[in-house]
Amino acid sequence: MSTDWLEISEGNTPLVLSIPHTGLTIPDEIAQQLQCDKETALADTDWWVDKLYSFAPELGITVVRSHISRTVIDLNRDPSGVSLYPGQTTTQLCPQERFDGVPFYTAPLSEEETEYRKATWFMPYHNALSHQLNRLKRQHGQVVLFDAHSIRSLCPRLFEGELPGLNLGTNTDKSCHSDYATIAFSALQSSVHSAVSNGRFKGGWITRHYGNPGQGIHALQLEIAQRCYLREPAEPGRPEYDAAYAAPLQNELKQLLSRLIDRAKS
Repeated sequence: MSTDWLEISEGNTPLVLSIPHTGLTIPDEIAQQLQCDKETALADTDWWVDKLYSFAPELGITVVRSHISRTVIDLNRDPSGVSLYPGQTTTQLCPQERFDGVPFYTAPLSEEETEYRKATWFMPYHNALSHQLNRLKRQHGQVVLFDAHSIRSLCPRLFEGELPGLNLGTNTDKSCHSDYATIAFSALQSSVHSAVSNGRFKGGWITRHYGNPGQGIHALQLEIAQRCYLREPAEPGRPEYDAAYAAPLQNELKQLLSRLIDRAKS
């Protein structure tokens, strides 16, 4: 069920893991539009989140993951272009610049280019995500959507100071039943890393769009500060993934998702 850029691994437990921001692919026709090199353009990647959650298939979790870079199109933004965080700095559906303000293009993208990227990558990703959620909801009656993200610990244009380690977003408890929010935050609070709920990151478009607890779809986002599982470089760039270094957090995430699955089955 996968394509060259869309990876789908079907499981049968009532949890779908969305990984929209680990992609490293920038097609040549888009790379030619950039005024920076590809590596510079990839700096805001959710580095190695796919490796961090590599245990998912053994838990029977369905995984939907994009290999297209978020520099091309951000699969976690409102397709209409409306800001998810009015009054705060954020990036667009088709980002024009990096988190630190480094521009990608010499001129704004055309509406035609934006629509092309939406049709080519945004819609297929969300069609796949919707299909998997509906498939598992029919099977179990309810389903959890867990949207997995990470970000640099320091990103002054987006937030002040050092970001807490584990940032749970439930759209201020609108995107899931309170049981799921409580289970998730309790698990995060037992970590050695600091944890907050609905702080700077309350859940992106994926969490807000799909979360519908009244209809049995419970959506949560976890934004992880990259220091929690990576040796962050001093400047934006590609860090190495050290499985042993990431293992403590990986084990905590495995327990967290297992608890959410148990709740969805109850």
